Amino acid sequence: MSSAVLNPINSTLIAVALVPIAHAFGARPEQTAWLITALYLATAVGQPVVGLFVDRFGARRVLLTGAVIVMLAGIGGLMAFSLDWLIAVRAVLGVGTCAGFPAAMAVLRKHADAAGQGVPSRVLSVLAMSSQTVMVIGPTLGGLLIGLFGWPAIFAVNIPLAAASLLLALFWVPRDDPATLTHERIDVVGILLFSVTLLVVLLFVMEPAVGDLYLLGVAVVLGVVFTWFELRSRTPFIDLRMLAGNPPLLRTYLRQSLAFLIVYSIMFGYVQWLEAARGLSEEGAGGLLLPMSAVAVVASAASVKPTGIRSRLITNSLALLAGSALLMFVGTRTPILGLLAMTAVFGLGQGLTSVTNQTALYSQAPAAQMGTASGLFRTAQYLGAIAASTLIARCFGAQTTSAGLHHLAWALLGVGVVLLAVTVSDPALRRTRSRQEVIKAGK
Repeated sequence: MSSAVLNPINSTLIAVALVPIAHAFGARPEQTAWLITALYLATAVGQPVVGLFVDRFGARRVLLTGAVIVMLAGIGGLMAFSLDWLIAVRAVLGVGTCAGFPAAMAVLRKHADAAGQGVPSRVLSVLAMSSQTVMVIGPTLGGLLIGLFGWPAIFAVNIPLAAASLLLALFWVPRDDPATLTHERIDVVGILLFSVTLLVVLLFVMEPAVGDLYLLGVAVVLGVVFTWFELRSRTPFIDLRMLAGNPPLLRTYLRQSLAFLIVYSIMFGYVQWLEAARGLSEEGAGGLLLPMSAVAVVASAASVKPTGIRSRLITNSLALLAGSALLMFVGTRTPILGLLAMTAVFGLGQGLTSVTNQTALYSQAPAAQMGTASGLFRTAQYLGAIAASTLIARCFGAQTTSAGLHHLAWALLGVGVVLLAVTVSDPALRRTRSRQEVIKAGK
């Protein structure tokens, strides 16, 4: 559980550190933006790869390796030679923090299946609550750390966090049973083709321009080669036939990506506006997101039951849609209470998103491929995050203003409408039954 929160906390700590880091190195906003993008790129590509390693080599080994990588990255962040060095450190952090979520999901699935249980909804809820909490308190924690120790503290904090994860994995995660692992060969070519294809797509998504359209052509060619190779492979990196035959799982990925496009747009775009246009400090900007954290935790806790997934996902879509609409009326003179109320609405959407989609993922993904499927789930989330950073850059332009924030709100409204349509029209959600219900019916 502790390893699973390393990724979300690192994805949000940086939100309030961009401005002081830019001052330290004399960098422009588009340069410091790579501190966000580097981690997302590494995570989006690395999550399914690490998930495959969980299926092949076991969760415990992967957790221990990931913790060591995060510790080394934390030490590297203290050696602030240049902005490029810090960008590389963030990429290494992305790789190291990939281990937590797919490993946690794989361990849960094995324990539940061995005990003959259905969806371990309470544990999934706690997992989602932990991630939601650290994600939203990240800016607040980052602001406090910067105020006390300076911006290098957002890198140094990974050293004790990774050490704690290492010890917990050593003493609490059971040793990997060789009999439960697949022992199949690693599809190295498939991994490389997937990674390069996704990287090219992400490079275009980050800065779409007419002159870069050739990147889409390259991505299409690489995608065709990847598909051809995976369909011919006996042990594919990603089982495309399984995915093609599992539309509900694909729609879960799509919902997660769209929802987090909105969530991360608020996490970074709104916080950036609070600091640059509203004139708040890093601590103040982070503090205004606390209602988002509190409501997200409560919403996650209320989503314990594995039933009612469709109604919760519709509520989630409506909350994100309502928050996007409220964002259109935000300005430099908006009362603090109004700003707090708006973030609380987004917190409802954020809290329902992860735990409910994780429950759907748990039921829809094959047990033997839970690590890889969970990795792709996080990849979908960070595709939304990368799209969010691109959207923020397009809406704000050279200067962060209230007009740019309102442009962002209009874009998020469109995303929210699509998310609601995908959710309402999903036939699998109408007939979703929990495993507990199936077991009881069988009895």
